[in-house]
Amino acid sequence: MAVQSEGTPCWADAMFSDLEGAKSFYGDVLGWTFAEASAEFGNYTQASVNGKAVAAVVPPMPGQEGQSQWCLYFAARDAAATAARIRDNGGEVLMEPMQVGDFGTMCLARDPGGVVFGVWQAGTHEGFDTTAEPGAYTWAEVFTREPEKSDAFFPAVFSYRQKEMADEAMDFRIYDLGDRSVLGRMTMTDDFPPEMPPYINVYFAVEDCDDTVAKATKLGGVLRFGPMDTPFGRFAALSDPQGANFSVIDLTRTEGDMPKTTDVS
Repeated sequence: MAVQSEGTPCWADAMFSDLEGAKSFYGDVLGWTFAEASAEFGNYTQASVNGKAVAAVVPPMPGQEGQSQWCLYFAARDAAATAARIRDNGGEVLMEPMQVGDFGTMCLARDPGGVVFGVWQAGTHEGFDTTAEPGAYTWAEVFTREPEKSDAFFPAVFSYRQKEMADEAMDFRIYDLGDRSVLGRMTMTDDFPPEMPPYINVYFAVEDCDDTVAKATKLGGVLRFGPMDTPFGRFAALSDPQGANFSVIDLTRTEGDMPKTTDVS
């Protein structure tokens, strides 16, 4: 897969205190297989589907223990320049750009509303080997209580254009990169527990949403929402046994007309 355009979601990973438990859960639920852990890089362990890299899991570094959460990385041509734009637009750089062997350069940051994300400047590791097939990443949405901050920040950092979805029931925007929609932005309502921090929710494609939900909950996962049919596919929101939120979607099972959108930038 070619190096992605600046601002394209290109990789996802998560820290788990129980790494073997995470491997067992996602292996059963999403069909992932795992490479040998890389001791040189903190036991970073890559997950694959049909031999194609789709994500990674890693144990927390000392002092970083806490609730697990998926982190989405956005492609950058120059991680240092992206870090500067993050600061210039009110964001916080949590980890300065750091070279990871010959794989690439990573950076961790937080938007002004508290949403944590990563930046990846590709070296030999370009990111996802595949997307939108069962077991692989397919979509993501910024969940925030301060949408105006995310709407100002992410387009300024990554040159996104914005579209607003015409739906009175929710405040939802789509961020476009060129002619591609690459990220959603959802306002967190009172339905979300107040202790839940803002985050980026990643979606993984599955062959059958209902079967996946049944398997995940049987293995200790928690169903948060759905399953629900939409014009984009049948999806459900889950938390894994260690508390990391994610969603699954059957892209082949669609229902209803595509919602209308209005350009806002």
